[in-house]
Amino acid sequence: MTVRLRAHHLLCILTYSGRGYSPAFEANFERIIEQINQGESIELVAGPDDVCQPQLASPDCHCFSDSVQERDRLALRDLSGTVGLAIDRQRIELTSQQVQQLRAGFAARTIRSACQGCEWFDLCSAVAEQDFQAANLQPSRSGCKEYT
Repeated sequence: MTVRLRAHHLLCILTYSGRGYSPAFEANFERIIEQINQGESIELVAGPDDVCQPQLASPDCHCFSDSVQERDRLALRDLSGTVGLAIDRQRIELTSQQVQQLRAGFAARTIRSACQGCEWFDLCSAVAEQDFQAANLQPSRSGCKEYT
């Protein structure tokens, strides 16, 4: 099954380390990361995605807000320059090399325009500063495809 992600969540998966809005959100995100670790492809989508699912029924759901859509726009702009991604329902077979490229850009803060003002900014920065050791996405131990 393909994992559906909005552009800014492609950035979030780089540093996700088990913390989130609620236990249901965390369990869902863990499942998504495990799918990606096992080699599932990613489909970039506009609007709510698989990560948003536990939040959609909440009265204070922010998944449709203008600020979140702006995060997606900024993330897509940054990502397009890094690994040539597009959000037009593009399927990505995430490779270890792409994860490393994305993490290098994230650590260098060249693909983090979407992260400005995010409540998780400091946590994600700390994960990046520790060479992503706490991140649950582990392409070296996963089914992520390798370039040959």
